[in-house]
Amino acid sequence: MKTNTTRSQPQTDDGEVCQLPIQGMTCASCARRVESALMRVPGISEAQVNYATQRATVRFSDGTVAYDQLVHAVEDAGYAVPGGHQDERAADEAHRDAGGALRGGGAPLPQETNAHLRAMPRTRGPSAADTARAMEEAEEAEDRSIRRGLALSAGLTVPLLVIAMSHGAIPGTGGTFGTWLQFALATPVVFGPGRRFLRLAWAAARHRTADMNTLVSVGILAAWTYSFVATAAPGLFPHAEHGVVPHVYYEAAAAIVTFVLLGKWMEARARKRLSDAVRGLVSLVPPLARRLRGDDEEEVAVEGLAHGDLLRVRPGERLPTDGEVADGTSAVDESMLTGESLPVDKRAGDTVYGGTLNQAGALVVRVTRTGGETALARIVEAVEQAQGSRAPIARLADTVSGIFVPVVIGIATLTFLVWAALDPSATGIATAVERFVAVLVIACPCALGLATPAAVAVGTGRGAELGILVKGGAALEAASRVDTVLLDKTGTLTTGRPVLTEVVIHGDMDERELLSLVASVEAASEHPVARAIVEGARKRGAVVRPAADFVVEAGAGVSGRVGLRVVRIGTRAWLEKVRIDASALEPSAAALADRGHTPAFVAVDGVPVAVVAVADRPAEGAKEAVAELRRQGIEVAMLTGDRLGTARAIAAELGIERVIADVRPEDKARVVAEERARGRIVAMVGDGINDAPALAGAHVGVAIGTGTDIAVAAADVALLRGGITALPRALHLARATLGTIRQNLFWAFVYNIVGIPVAAGAFYYWTGWLLSPVLASAAMSLSSVSVLANSLRLRRFERA
Repeated sequence: MKTNTTRSQPQTDDGEVCQLPIQGMTCASCARRVESALMRVPGISEAQVNYATQRATVRFSDGTVAYDQLVHAVEDAGYAVPGGHQDERAADEAHRDAGGALRGGGAPLPQETNAHLRAMPRTRGPSAADTARAMEEAEEAEDRSIRRGLALSAGLTVPLLVIAMSHGAIPGTGGTFGTWLQFALATPVVFGPGRRFLRLAWAAARHRTADMNTLVSVGILAAWTYSFVATAAPGLFPHAEHGVVPHVYYEAAAAIVTFVLLGKWMEARARKRLSDAVRGLVSLVPPLARRLRGDDEEEVAVEGLAHGDLLRVRPGERLPTDGEVADGTSAVDESMLTGESLPVDKRAGDTVYGGTLNQAGALVVRVTRTGGETALARIVEAVEQAQGSRAPIARLADTVSGIFVPVVIGIATLTFLVWAALDPSATGIATAVERFVAVLVIACPCALGLATPAAVAVGTGRGAELGILVKGGAALEAASRVDTVLLDKTGTLTTGRPVLTEVVIHGDMDERELLSLVASVEAASEHPVARAIVEGARKRGAVVRPAADFVVEAGAGVSGRVGLRVVRIGTRAWLEKVRIDASALEPSAAALADRGHTPAFVAVDGVPVAVVAVADRPAEGAKEAVAELRRQGIEVAMLTGDRLGTARAIAAELGIERVIADVRPEDKARVVAEERARGRIVAMVGDGINDAPALAGAHVGVAIGTGTDIAVAAADVALLRGGITALPRALHLARATLGTIRQNLFWAFVYNIVGIPVAAGAFYYWTGWLLSPVLASAAMSLSSVSVLANSLRLRRFERA
């Protein structure tokens, strides 16, 4: 793991990671309370709770922490883990060893298309699918509860507002009867739907903390209690003996509950969209599979599959898990994993992946991976963990939120005292109560707590849809600041495999006949260059024939006999050893070498006749990707262990001016360190083991998805599809996400900075501005929804 000073997200080299869905959090203060509760569990090295996604990410420092300890810690803090005890039993069955401690489950992924996912952290406890189902059920139950409460509170609050605002103009609503009527309408709202806020505020008080529920509860109780006293004992107030009924604020108490519930309902609907990417991936796996038992076929739950089971998958069905084709042929749509629109032909022995779509024929598949081991499950886990991480920019919001509630209570109390001191009459006291309640309600820090995690959740989710896997908020923020990109050559800017590029013939020999002779000899060699020549010759129509007397001299060349003709392919020096003068071919060979090609001299029957050349060609779209990076104002350089001449030739073709060649792996890391010392924000892009040190040393390590596990393990961002062409999109997405975070934080801070003084009446004597508790509660709810709505705009990133 990396320990760069630019990253603030805690890292550990050992331990495992667990994801927990959390139910009942209503603001950022709730998230901090859950974090504190989890951190008190022995063996926990780090806990991060994301209010936006309602999830906790817990890192274990050792393997002795039981899953039920985490559930109980959350419950003791006043919150719930959806299906916690039920999931606990599932975790016990699937994830406990003989000693009762949790352990990581699942075999490692093989080195296949999705090998890059092995680097992502494993989770403990229930699987990602179990967690998603439990969370969805809990969200649906919560949504029903909020809707019922909102319907009741709105049904009583609307007539209450009409009565209160009529000021007795409606017959029968004035005087003592009117106040008791308002009491009858408001009380079921405050102690019915409003009970959820009172209960959570009491839980916070028991833990000696305060949160959004504290502000709302104090506000509604202050308004209701004052009003009830004024209604039940009006004689306590001055002027009551003259028949003046004290002013009451029942409508404020009820309206606060109604508007906050409305905001919570809208917020819950918007939050559900934050994890649409994860939900969409989970939904790709069918719940049932057709398992074969001899000649019999039975439908079983996907959770009940085991390694080695044989499954039948019919045309038009999705594969239930990862496996190997045992029988049948078909075309399988793997676009959800690879992004390739064309289906992939599958036959016996080929690997298939859960969630992909079988299109053409029936397949019999042998199960090789189940549950959390599958490629799709690993993607889901990686995205969830990225969404749950905290970006460094969130520090300010976290710091402010941590002290916000007690400060607001202090400001509200001071506001009450000042207004009461200015006018100690009954009217003045009533006004002081109104200002007190307005300050408490408008100051709820929900928008502040949502500003960063909401944008990170949407940004990383949209990245997953585009094939860009970001390992967390810190990586996303660092990627948004990149101004220098160092690109490895082989496998990153190029395809990573040689291809036949040029055939220069001296004389009148037919090209197809020449390539037939060359390919026939090279076919006996296993060298990558030989395979490239054979493949290229076949594509040009050459026929490969049997060769005899095959001889290979490592690093020099090969020779053989095709029919009656003796063919030699190799270096000029090797040909000259057998007295074949190839000097006439040298200019052609030199010109090819200058362009980045690797030339080989060809002699037939002792006569030099041609030069054939192979090269590792630029990857499709690499030139456009480099141009787009430069348009974004990013400095681009090639960093490669290849020869300078070859590197410069490829760089010139791609439009890269700066080339650093002939470097060893440790030299790549040194170059990265030098760039950082210059004050540059560096992204290193590579795909091989030799790139791992440089990836680890960069501000942002970017691994091409087809690369090695070691490269991806050291990287912060994995480009799952599209190769280098996805890099500009990834950096653009990071910038867009950080821009959204800044917008959210700006408006959240402005809202509180402006809203609190207005609610307190600080400008009243100059402007006449006063904000009623009713409008304050509406504004508070809309502020949270506006932050979520602004974050959700990222879902439209690069959509037509």
